[in-house]
Amino acid sequence: MKYLLTLAFCLTVSVSFAQKTIEFKAADGLTVTADLYEKSGSKKVIVLFHQAGWSRGEYKEIAPKLNEMGYTCLAIDQRSGGEVNDVKNETHARAKKAGKKVSYVDAFQDIEAAVSYAKSQLRPDQLIIWGSSYSSALVLKYAGDYPDNIDAVLSFSPGEYFGSKNFISSSAKNIKAPSFITSAKNEKGSWWGIHQSIPEGKKKFFLPDTKGNHGSRALWNKFDDSSDYWAEVRGFLKSI
Repeated sequence: MKYLLTLAFCLTVSVSFAQKTIEFKAADGLTVTADLYEKSGSKKVIVLFHQAGWSRGEYKEIAPKLNEMGYTCLAIDQRSGGEVNDVKNETHARAKKAGKKVSYVDAFQDIEAAVSYAKSQLRPDQLIIWGSSYSSALVLKYAGDYPDNIDAVLSFSPGEYFGSKNFISSSAKNIKAPSFITSAKNEKGSWWGIHQSIPEGKKKFFLPDTKGNHGSRALWNKFDDSSDYWAEVRGFLKSI
């Protein structure tokens, strides 16, 4: 009986979405690796970017839940990264081998390439970008630099991480799409100026009553307050 229940669950999941690893090129010719969590029949796509020192493995637990909400997800290995959840960052390894720069800002071209791939190959009716830590700042920059390319942006623990005081804020002032910013409770000061620079309208932020966590890992089940973050994410996604 237990075996039949397990089999039934697996069959349900396999029908709901399929995961596969894909590759595409950034503008400088570097091959970028990503995991595609494809929701059958969905034309809503979320492109997911990881935090510093990590990989697309940050979203092993998160992407399937977004599938259940009706979204196809593309989780990217940026060239600035490492390993998490037993998933090595293949883009970072290639970049190092090729002698390419792997600073945070160098990964912006990977974000550009990932959005271009999603638009051309997945052809979504709704395209959302989502970042964690340093990449959460870069997705806000992308949303401001290319305001007509996306339909929403979610940013988990952004900040001015790139040397210039207003590097992100100067782009964020041009954002047109709905935006959502969240972080650990004590990180508000790192991103409040960025949030204020985003034009009034469909912008939201969330700070937990608890200590919270840095980046998208705030949604991992192992954290007791992850349900609070999920409730806010679901509410934002439904609002757009």
